[in-house]
Amino acid sequence: MAYIDPNSPEPLHKQAEEMLRELISRKEYLQGKLLPPEVALAGQLNISRNTLRQAINKLVYEGLLVRKKGYGTRVAHRSIFSGAKNWMSFSQEMKALGVKVRNFELHLSWKRPDAEVANFFSVDRNESLFTLERLRGNEIYPFVYFISYFNPRIPVTGTENFSRPLYEILAKDYGVIVRTSKEEISAALADEFIAEKLRITTQDPVLIRKRFVYDANGEPVEYNIGVYKADSFVYSIECRG
Repeated sequence: MAYIDPNSPEPLHKQAEEMLRELISRKEYLQGKLLPPEVALAGQLNISRNTLRQAINKLVYEGLLVRKKGYGTRVAHRSIFSGAKNWMSFSQEMKALGVKVRNFELHLSWKRPDAEVANFFSVDRNESLFTLERLRGNEIYPFVYFISYFNPRIPVTGTENFSRPLYEILAKDYGVIVRTSKEEISAALADEFIAEKLRITTQDPVLIRKRFVYDANGEPVEYNIGVYKADSFVYSIECRG
């Protein structure tokens, strides 16, 4: 860990705050390791406990740390936030949160759509659609299972490199620029399939997020269903009068 510079124009508590941000981004703290006791940590940084506490309080306020009396301070379980104000893809959401995305599973297939999916694309239910299924999360654990159906007029083949961001593939390979996402959020209980994928138990709560994605011309591009661990997703809405 770096040291506090008493000669820096930046306040000591701000320097301590940045060092704490670096510390808690380490794998062992993300996995639940407690922060060192305040006395020891203040000694390591060569600052007073009051200065250290000011920095810790800021991260607690931001929801990055959880402090429990008689137990200690640890990194908070990070939820995924999404807002209605500015739409972002999943990869963009994760990048904004500083979360490195990991694909735990990736499955490509051609499936016949159910009535809702067929209606979205205005196709016959007997027409098979290219389908992408991914189990995704951070570097440690999965927290969402995605199923995406694509407009059959987009000539995806399944040979694409899906380690690239999905909408980058659509834009650069096929000239499809996504512009709008309409969403539905609902709650449910995990079935056996989802419970196994998300490493939870059946009947645990999950959040289902449906996305109806359109291009710049209003043509449907993707019908996406994301099933999230309930404690890993928060949806925020900003309203202005």
